[in-house]
Amino acid sequence: MTTAKLKLRDSTRMMLPLAAISLATCGVLMSMASAQNAPSTFKGVIDLDVRKSTPDWTPYIPKKAPEGAPNVLFILYDDTGLAAWSPYGGRINMPTLDKIAAEGLTYTQFHTAALCSPTRSMLLTGRNHNVNGMAAITEGANGFPGAHGRLPDQAATIGQILQDNGYSTFWLGKNHNVAEQDVASGASRKLWPLQKGFDRFYGFIGGETNQWYPDLVEDNHFIEPPYGPEKGYHLSKDLADRAIAMVRDQKATNPSRPWYMWYNPGANHAPHHAPQEYIAKYKGKFDDGYDAYRTWVLARMIDKGVLPKGTQLTPLNPLPDEVANKADFVRPWNSLSSDEKKLFSHMAEVYAGFSEYTDVQIGRIIDYLRESGQLENTIVLYAADNGASGEGTPNGSVNENKFFNNYPDDLAENMKALNDLGGPNTYPHYPTGWAAAFSTPFKMFKRYSQYSGGTIDPLVISWPKGIKARGEIRDQYHHAVDIVPTLLEIIGLEMPKVYHGIDQYPLAGVSMRYTFDARPHDPTRKRRQYYAMLGTRGIWEDGWKAAAVHAPFTGKGNFDEDRWELYHVDADRSESKDLAKEYPDKLRALIKAWFEEADKNMVLPIDDRSAAEQLGVERPTEEAARERYVYYPGTSPVPEGVAVSVRGRSYKILANIEITDPNASGVIFAHGSRFGGHSLFIKNKKLYYVYNFLGIKPEQKFVSGELKPGKYTVGMEFTRESSGKHGESLGRTKLYVNDKVVAEGPMRTQLGKFTLSGDGLCVGYDSGDTVSQEYKSPGRFSGGVIFAVGVTVEKAQYIDLEKEAARALARD
Repeated sequence: MTTAKLKLRDSTRMMLPLAAISLATCGVLMSMASAQNAPSTFKGVIDLDVRKSTPDWTPYIPKKAPEGAPNVLFILYDDTGLAAWSPYGGRINMPTLDKIAAEGLTYTQFHTAALCSPTRSMLLTGRNHNVNGMAAITEGANGFPGAHGRLPDQAATIGQILQDNGYSTFWLGKNHNVAEQDVASGASRKLWPLQKGFDRFYGFIGGETNQWYPDLVEDNHFIEPPYGPEKGYHLSKDLADRAIAMVRDQKATNPSRPWYMWYNPGANHAPHHAPQEYIAKYKGKFDDGYDAYRTWVLARMIDKGVLPKGTQLTPLNPLPDEVANKADFVRPWNSLSSDEKKLFSHMAEVYAGFSEYTDVQIGRIIDYLRESGQLENTIVLYAADNGASGEGTPNGSVNENKFFNNYPDDLAENMKALNDLGGPNTYPHYPTGWAAAFSTPFKMFKRYSQYSGGTIDPLVISWPKGIKARGEIRDQYHHAVDIVPTLLEIIGLEMPKVYHGIDQYPLAGVSMRYTFDARPHDPTRKRRQYYAMLGTRGIWEDGWKAAAVHAPFTGKGNFDEDRWELYHVDADRSESKDLAKEYPDKLRALIKAWFEEADKNMVLPIDDRSAAEQLGVERPTEEAARERYVYYPGTSPVPEGVAVSVRGRSYKILANIEITDPNASGVIFAHGSRFGGHSLFIKNKKLYYVYNFLGIKPEQKFVSGELKPGKYTVGMEFTRESSGKHGESLGRTKLYVNDKVVAEGPMRTQLGKFTLSGDGLCVGYDSGDTVSQEYKSPGRFSGGVIFAVGVTVEKAQYIDLEKEAARALARD
């Protein structure tokens, strides 16, 4: 049998059958050479060793923070293109960021990985995302060396280094750098923030969360929000409250210690949630549409010096039909109906209100630092992690989870939610047209790593004590991997070569400290940066860029047939003129350079399968996969990554309960939210089972007759019979009380997850947002006892499991 050798990070060699890394075996698509006949790096051995130097075993000795070391406040938004915010010429008012920009530097060529987990891993470690194991989001890990989704011990974080050198370290808001399987109460905490160099954490571990009903973690444990939206709760406000409290607490006891705070609001990631008064501020502001916005904002960006004079707009749909992902198509504004224009413009208003409201909350932190005398020696970095998001599809969505389930939106359904957009009843995301507009003038948006529409992002830095310039532009080309080297140089520290006895990967970035004293258009000190994301590829070197023409999430593969484009970015900032035919030698050299970087950074294989395919991969966990799961009341929500999966299969839910009060009511079992999930509960003395299919009304309900006090085995059974048009499961459901069928009928279930993250499985209550509108959060069970809930995905008939449950109940 033919084999290939993979050289792994610990320099061991692992023999794998070539079939094991083929499309047929694992569905992961590989590219080993370009269509332009670049030299292939695959000759039987894939060299995946990023360490080229001899290990240095000099012990690493922590020390006190240098005298006068600055505080660091690093604010990182999600899903924001360069053309969205006011300091860059955008229409979204950012009063706090405007003040910070006026007091510091605005960077016009700061780049990211085009997706959140990868970018965040680089901002944490200073190493490229594949070296960090973050080829994509953690939920898309596939097990290959550059895509395992777990931060390696060979990449110490900025938190660890600063913590060991006398800093207090705080992390608030989004994480998304913990393996999906470890986001669980009983799982390893090794990758959680407190184990990665942070004294305190308050936020959410996954990739997104409901801003009205967030999935919260405090330090190392799950918690419920302190109050609900009916009392004015919003995550952006809560995070600002907590940030101020953390610094106050630290200054009350250790005022001489500097601090580092990584502040990651849920904005601007879906769901776009904001108080109505902030949404109302933008009424009518986007009625001209996204085509007109692109022309309007480009002129303002040139006016402000963000882009050079002569910068050209690129096409809204730049990829050829045979390459493009239909879900990323932008519908021209003049082709829309009046209802569509009304809906789409309001979706942009919601997004803008969300962004500004969050900025105002951040302003409370800045005001506190100013009033307490700390701002003068605080470095404030204000940035975003990737371009504007195209996950709303061409039609926008009132439930972004449809994108992750490969399920289309329906205009009539979305229009019904028009007046609720941004509130707790929706999980909205604007259409692709606004993603393109907020990424003006570049091609495409988030996920497209070969174009600046996916990778170029706002970055503003102020430091009153250390930066003399005020309100100036900086054009130097830089990247997310450059932030850690910058902070280390400013503070006077180095990344150790050995940390806790483990040889460390070298930093990939270069310090940006020189730009503080540079002139706006001085040359950059960065030489090369590769890009790779979900099947897309690009590389920048010395002002030139090569981009492979490929779309993410298509499953088309055939990477060796990709055509490459060439851009002289120094002269053509928007990447509007392909020079591949004029400079073939330059293009070949850049393609060769991409493969060199791919070899050094564990980039191969690359993967362009659909979102549902990638998110639905079953991954190794500490607990072996099983057919039967038993859950008990009173536990924390069980995250979807480790909960029983009922996707695409027949399943049964059974609960042993005792009703002691004739008016007993509440949730027995719940998983998901109003935007997708299922729940078994008692209301009005009746047993209900509700399956909420992607939030589409009406809810699928099955209801029993009245239940009197006594012991029962209650539950349901779904028998899958076929697959629907969009991959959803179709079949029949039976509702049981003891051994009797009390209701039955047809039902459909989701192809993919109930949520990208959060809204875990609960027994005895429904955490966060409720699955069904038949009860209010948290819907705690009362008037009886829940002994246990069992879920099975095995092939046994319901009656067999029911008899087993009845025997167990009889023993209690």
